[in-house]
Amino acid sequence: MSGTKFPPIPGTYILILNPPKAFALEVGGLGKISLPRGWYAYVGSAFGPGGLAARIRRHMRPDKSRRWHLDYLTARLPVSKIWYTTWPDRRECVWAGRLSAMGGTVPVPGFGASDCNCPSHLFLFPRCPGLKRFRSLCGRQYPVRVVCTV
Repeated sequence: MSGTKFPPIPGTYILILNPPKAFALEVGGLGKISLPRGWYAYVGSAFGPGGLAARIRRHMRPDKSRRWHLDYLTARLPVSKIWYTTWPDRRECVWAGRLSAMGGTVPVPGFGASDCNCPSHLFLFPRCPGLKRFRSLCGRQYPVRVVCTV
């Protein structure tokens, strides 16, 4: 992520992670979870102080307190890609639906979705999810404005 600057304004993001092998870990209230090998896409939002810049910077640090489900995952796995928008409305749940429509499966029910009715905000894909397909599913109503590879 060195050199990549994220805006300090609100937005929605997707982190793409790819563990080299299956693994298990303890995740707060979810307990011990097992994650198979594959590509993971986690959708979140950054509407607090510092916006996307602060939230993404936090997720990229391995030495952080464990506050959200994702903190347990990003402490062990590097992030390979980040998709985000600075659209002022929350897109988290809409984008979770689009990831599901792309064929993403739910590896851990409730992961990252304790404050909404989504089945999960973490999705598993056999191959790296394609940005072009994601953008086409989002359309102009829910645009993905910026993408970077970490």
